[in-house]
Amino acid sequence: MSDGLFAALCPTGAGLAREFVRTSDGQALSYAALRAASARAAHALVALGVRPGDRVAVQVEKSLTAVVLYLATLRAGAVYLPLNTAYTAAELGYFLADAEPTLFVCTPERRAALQPLLERLAVPAVATLAAAAGTAAAGTSTDTDIGDATDIGGAAEGSFQLAMAGKPEHFDDVARLATDPAAILYTSGTTGRSKGAVLTHGNLICNARTLAASWRFTSADVLLHALPIFHIHGLFVAINVALAAGASMRFLPRFDPALVLRHLPDCSVMMGVPTFYVRLLREAQLTREKVAGMRLFISGSAPLLLETHRAWRQRTGHLILERYGLTETGMNCSNPYEGERVPGSVGPPLPDVRLRVTDQVSGTALPVESIGMIEVKGPNVFSGYWRAPDKTREAMRADGFFSTGDLGRIDARGYVYIVGRATDLIISGGYNVYPKEIELELDALPGVVESAVIGLPHAEWGEAVTAVVVPAMPLSEAAVIATLRERVAAYKLPKRVLFATELPRNVMGKVQKAQLRARYAQLYVS
Repeated sequence: MSDGLFAALCPTGAGLAREFVRTSDGQALSYAALRAASARAAHALVALGVRPGDRVAVQVEKSLTAVVLYLATLRAGAVYLPLNTAYTAAELGYFLADAEPTLFVCTPERRAALQPLLERLAVPAVATLAAAAGTAAAGTSTDTDIGDATDIGGAAEGSFQLAMAGKPEHFDDVARLATDPAAILYTSGTTGRSKGAVLTHGNLICNARTLAASWRFTSADVLLHALPIFHIHGLFVAINVALAAGASMRFLPRFDPALVLRHLPDCSVMMGVPTFYVRLLREAQLTREKVAGMRLFISGSAPLLLETHRAWRQRTGHLILERYGLTETGMNCSNPYEGERVPGSVGPPLPDVRLRVTDQVSGTALPVESIGMIEVKGPNVFSGYWRAPDKTREAMRADGFFSTGDLGRIDARGYVYIVGRATDLIISGGYNVYPKEIELELDALPGVVESAVIGLPHAEWGEAVTAVVVPAMPLSEAAVIATLRERVAAYKLPKRVLFATELPRNVMGKVQKAQLRARYAQLYVS
């Protein structure tokens, strides 16, 4: 394969006339305009010293130009490194030192504050990208001229937009092999320092095409995009799938229930995290009439509560489709588009993805319904961790399977159920306790909004099973434990039930159990 992701996925011919994306304030790009803008951006990258294989680190707000920069980086043969907009200078220092980018792109507002860090790390080139780009009025269908000379707004623009101005609208894409790196995404670092997962052009292309086919995407679809674009969900799953199908996107700056509900009638598919659906259910405007044009709601990045499944179906008539993926692998499993979508399951493995459950100690494959380590193999699996061969060897089995760090089981029909992270496994009195099992029982209790079960150091038991519960009404610890005593074995019973107004989550909605363990670390210390 000599085509990189852009050439492989971006429509050509008659497809160029279709709209690729439209923002909530009316800025729009056709596929033809996307091709022209990304060509200008690729020329700007080359002028800034970016060469094939170089890393381009980006910490900017969500915007059309940010999407153009992502695609231009791939067209130039470089490696895209998106960074969470919430990262502090201290956190950025680790990523920039590890990845050694040729170019770092940030917002104009952060440039001065980051200057000492960038000088200390001797980052070769720095550019700024402003969130606002384009002058199209709301409701128009005119393409926004990103980076063209007519779009320069002086101080309102970033230096990268200025660098794009006047550049040619044609760029000869650098030939890439399927095995060439396309992006580095750093893991969340729940077990130590974040590791850079190197995703190849082949990884991203095959996953986008597989998902577009599995979820029945066509050029007639309009995807509601309210996710951040520094994460695999919003960047690679959402944007790449839209590209692969020649579909359009409604591009919202962030998740806002009122804004989502305003645009839902114009869309056919929504990708979200569980928090999106929970918050939308609180809105009186969410009705069957509001979602009459929708054909699919997809959820991922964190588990979806069974209660949310039920409430969403009752309110909208739609059963949310859950899927399962990782930074290192893209998507691995999905409930079927046609066929039974099972609440609590992430569905069977996707085509060309092999999945097995193994014993954590011996590594041997386990039979149906056994709980163990989930391992996957397929063209979606990353090439390894950036400059960390030891970490790569630890995660990759001799036969090519990747150990995900997730615990789960597979039922007789091939549906996969995620039990939790291996790092969240509790060993109490020599017994394995899987938090998800206890959380399901807790979440089913009247008056419980949600729960998280963690293990805390205990002199007698090694780890004490501890529940943190978000209540909807006054609850007593004794009553909760008494009810659970009838539902779970004694060794699984929480030693304590604690109450909190909310659970700590990351930007994608995952509960941060490490924060809970740190918060309550001294609970059993006398």
